[in-house]
Amino acid sequence: MMKYVTGLRCTVCDTIYSPQAVKYHCPTCGPVGTLDVIYDYAAITAEFTRAALKADPERSMWRYRPLLPVREDSPLPPLTVGWTPLYPAHRLASELGMTALWVKDDGRNPTASLKDRASAMAVVKAREDGADVITTASTGNAAAALAGLAASVGFQNVIFVPADAPKAKIAQLLVYGSTVLLVKGSYDQAFDLCMQASERYGWYLRNTGVNPYMTEGKKTAAYEIAEQLDWDVPDYVVVGVGDGCIIGGLHKGFADLLELGWIGRMPRLIGVQAEGSSPLYRAWAAGIEAKDMEPVEAHTIADSICAGLPRDRVKAMRAVRETDGAFVSVSDEEILAAIPLLAQTTGVFAEPAGAAPLAGLRRALEDGIIRADARVVILATGSGLKDIAGAMKSVGAGYEIEPTMDAVERVMEEIGGHAPGNGAG
Repeated sequence: MMKYVTGLRCTVCDTIYSPQAVKYHCPTCGPVGTLDVIYDYAAITAEFTRAALKADPERSMWRYRPLLPVREDSPLPPLTVGWTPLYPAHRLASELGMTALWVKDDGRNPTASLKDRASAMAVVKAREDGADVITTASTGNAAAALAGLAASVGFQNVIFVPADAPKAKIAQLLVYGSTVLLVKGSYDQAFDLCMQASERYGWYLRNTGVNPYMTEGKKTAAYEIAEQLDWDVPDYVVVGVGDGCIIGGLHKGFADLLELGWIGRMPRLIGVQAEGSSPLYRAWAAGIEAKDMEPVEAHTIADSICAGLPRDRVKAMRAVRETDGAFVSVSDEEILAAIPLLAQTTGVFAEPAGAAPLAGLRRALEDGIIRADARVVILATGSGLKDIAGAMKSVGAGYEIEPTMDAVERVMEEIGGHAPGNGAG
């Protein structure tokens, strides 16, 4: 039994189930009826305090184990997931005309993305479930995360990923020894196929927006932001949004801390979508309920936030509306421009989806959604090494020269006698 978990609540109809009664989503509402894990906060407060947490030498997501839905005797994967750095971004703040800005670099996780948090949880829950095989569908990061975490404990896994996913992400899957099915279609098609295969073969399903425990893994990023800021939460947290599980997880994490009395208020959550994949932005702007959303044809260079029908749309919409936040939509060109800006002002190299929050922050500042004097955290969800092709589109190709000082001097003269910048020709 999970010590502090009292039930699972449907986000659509509010029906509460015991964890033993349902496995994934609400049986009445179907897949749109994603489930919230309910905790006995009073019991947690009596046994788990901020002082106890501060004294804990554990530096991973598992330092928050009493706030997570795992059995006390469950073995944990050996990889160190979470407790990623939160960097003050003074130079970037100055560039944007802001006073207080931080970057949470989740590309520092073992497989280089925030998705390790959910996959670590998935591996634990699959083993609790007695499963022999775990599966997921992904544009690449969730798949790589699952492949790596499963490999760390010797767990068989089957991955469904679009055949046109970035090669670096596919390489991770193959290196980790996963069974990789490259689907000749969209992420949404891979997702549906994965669900069908899971049902047919009895595999444990990690899929975002279906498995309620994925939110619980991702919410640990909110815990870390709060703790790393000494429980003085920022005014805004800005994050890229595809399926919606990450922003839903942030909302759940901050809501947990508010219930425990560890923080005094909720930060406003800003969800950033690419223009070519912005169904949540459109529904939010039009006042449409998440459960009534229709799929769109999605396309963007930021593959990690590309989804035609966000699977965790109810939690994502709730995260924005309940915190008085907003969704913003940015172009692929704005996302690409954000990659070198983030890298050159903070040293954090993010993939397109990881840089999208910076593009969204710039748009939110321009539109007056966020004030320049606000305290803001942007969450960089994945390393730029995940998608080198995308990064190269954002910068020049450098200068190819002969191995002579004359060649060096010609370049120095061309760029004004010194060597700043990104080497764009």
